Amino acid sequence: MAVAPDAPGRDEILAMLATYGDRRVEDVAEGIDSLELAWLVHQLEQHYGAALDLSDEELARMTTVSGAVEVLAGLRAGTSPR
Repeated sequence: MAVAPDAPGRDEILAMLATYGDRRVEDVAEGIDSLELAWLVHQLEQHYGAALDLSDEELARMTTVSGAVEVLAGLRAGTSPR
C-alpha cells in the first residue's frame, strides 16, 4: 500500500508511538525498538485502513522516528526502493 498524500509527519509518528505504553509524546525516544515498530505499523494500518507492504530494508530504516518519517514520506512520494 502506498501511504496517502497526508502521510504522517514527525508529530503524528510521535503521537502514535506515545499510545504504546500510554506515554506522553515528550517521553517518546528517538529510537524505535521492535515492539514499538510493530505497534507503529499496526497504528498506520488502522489509520489508513490497509496493510502496509514494507520491505525488510524499509523496516530496518524505521528504527528511529526520523527514519520512519523518511520511509513514509518516500512511500507517499512513490520513491520507495522496490
